[in-house]
Amino acid sequence: MSAPSCSASDLAQLLRGAGNTSAAAAAQYICSQFDTVALQLTDAASAIDTTYLLFSAYLVFAMQLGFAMLCAGSVRAKNTMNIMLTNVLDAAAGALFYYLFGFAFAFGAPSNGFIGRHFFGLKRVPQPGFDYSYFLFQWAFAIAAAGITSGSIAERTQFVAYLIYSSFLTGFVYPVVSHWFWSSDGWASPSRPVGESLLFRSGVIDFAGSGVVHLVGGIAGLWGAFIEGPRIGRFDHTGRSVALRGHSASLVVLGTFLLWFGWYGFNPGSFVNIDKSYGPTGSIHGQWSAVGRTAVTTTLAGCTAALTTLFGKRLQTGHWNVIDVCNGLLGGFAAITAGCSVVDPWAAVICGFVAAWVLIGLNKLAAKVKFDDPLEATQLHGGCGAWGIIFTGLFAREKYVNEAYPGRPGRPYGLFMGGGGRLLGAQVVQILVIAGWVSCTMGPLFYALYRMGLLRISAEDEMAGMDLTRHGGFAYVYHDEDSGSGEDAAGGFVLKSSNVRVEPKPTNQV
Repeated sequence: MSAPSCSASDLAQLLRGAGNTSAAAAAQYICSQFDTVALQLTDAASAIDTTYLLFSAYLVFAMQLGFAMLCAGSVRAKNTMNIMLTNVLDAAAGALFYYLFGFAFAFGAPSNGFIGRHFFGLKRVPQPGFDYSYFLFQWAFAIAAAGITSGSIAERTQFVAYLIYSSFLTGFVYPVVSHWFWSSDGWASPSRPVGESLLFRSGVIDFAGSGVVHLVGGIAGLWGAFIEGPRIGRFDHTGRSVALRGHSASLVVLGTFLLWFGWYGFNPGSFVNIDKSYGPTGSIHGQWSAVGRTAVTTTLAGCTAALTTLFGKRLQTGHWNVIDVCNGLLGGFAAITAGCSVVDPWAAVICGFVAAWVLIGLNKLAAKVKFDDPLEATQLHGGCGAWGIIFTGLFAREKYVNEAYPGRPGRPYGLFMGGGGRLLGAQVVQILVIAGWVSCTMGPLFYALYRMGLLRISAEDEMAGMDLTRHGGFAYVYHDEDSGSGEDAAGGFVLKSSNVRVEPKPTNQV
């Protein structure tokens, strides 16, 4: 929204030509009114952008409920309370540590290219470019990365290990990565100021976090699940894969739709503001249009991946599986997240199609090497996130790149769109440095927890279920009679069958 401007000297000349003897005073008064209106319009524009950012933050935070439902439905009933509690604490512990350290490490400017150095505990906030709404939005992203990892190590991890890794991930590991690619001071950021060099004259385009969020969470989950080992019974004595199915497909579908809904804050919301024009005043070309296009590319990628997974798994297994379709949908979303703002809708269809096969292939590989991830989080977020980063380097369109990242004419764009290989090279660098950084930080942390006996629960507790052994009882109450035979010693309730046989009533013969 551009504010009107007024020059008192120019206006005075016009008024004198009309015979006004008090031209200077009149001009000064009129221009003062214009200045007042201009300031009001500036305030209105700031309010519009802040409201848009806050609404997007609320949508992204709603994804935590989606994660909780998806995780709950994907584990066995005896571990439901445990996995839901970890999702709640991802948000709670993540808020505290991101407030104290994470936001400063990520966006504390001015800083060096590796890590931020200001805004600890939100000191000196608000200021231009760093208001409270921006903190809330970025915190919602940080806890999403922690939620991804919790799914990979579900059903066999000690509760204290969840608290330690979640705090470390949201307070240090994730913020450093987001500083590299999203802060204007980051060494690989595409938004570095004019006059400062860009990686391959491009910088990494990871608009909403296929790498910063999904690959980080996926690699962290990879190390956690690898060091812990598979769940008891996941592979038999011959090494054959045994399905340990989640207890509620309904919760999985509910969680998937909540995540789908939240992704409209995750991807379009990453523009941060909406009141910005790309063309002449009154044209349809503006950030509002780019926001709509981003929502469309997000939708098409996810839906294409869902349908591809549906038929791909049908060919493999001979039946239609809603769980596979839900995971395929989320894999498409994870992949399009990097390039959602800089690709055409038709390219998003290609992104989702390939993402589905990446997920199917990685799941086959995981079973072959005896890697156990109850939610397929490593394969889904890590594998599809990596594909999304590569996809952006291939299909990013020049016009959209210059709109999303203005101020650098001649910026490289997608290889298949005629932009050369510089952007693709930067994207490959992102994958490598994220994999290296997360491996060098989260890998040793999980290994240290394992060596100290703080990572995995005992075999007896795992067989009985974490709800019963660690949380005082099951999440579901199947029988509520206060009888000694109906309630076990630990306070969990069991489903009892009736000893009374029910016979059909005889019908009257006419």
